[in-house]
Amino acid sequence: MTTNRTFTMIKPDAVEAGNTGAIIKLIEEAGFRIVAMTKTQMTSERAGQFYEVHAERPFYNDLCAYMSSGAIVPMILEKDNAVADFRKLIGATNPANAEEGTIRKLYATSIEANAIHGSDSDENAQIEGSFFFSRTQQF
Repeated sequence: MTTNRTFTMIKPDAVEAGNTGAIIKLIEEAGFRIVAMTKTQMTSERAGQFYEVHAERPFYNDLCAYMSSGAIVPMILEKDNAVADFRKLIGATNPANAEEGTIRKLYATSIEANAIHGSDSDENAQIEGSFFFSRTQQF
């Protein structure tokens, strides 16, 4: 099922660096409407639940520690072709490979501290958005 909404979250490195406003500006300038947004901090347990799909991966514990290390800004975004367009806006996971002008090229400092998360499918956008927002706030 294709939707016109996606999920994102500004990660602890970008929030700590004071890049939240600049990232939100880029998102809005790209034509996305913010449907829901909050600022929060996950516990390591909550981060483990969010990233449960990676539980068997070697980076899982470090990922959970990183994602619970500071404030994050989860958002539901709306735009036609939201998932694909947002993935293009954020750029490659590794900022060294990201295109000029993408959020990760501008604000990520490493493959691990890559500034922002973006859902990779409509299905995952719904799952991930539901983790932070009630159904009435999002899809």
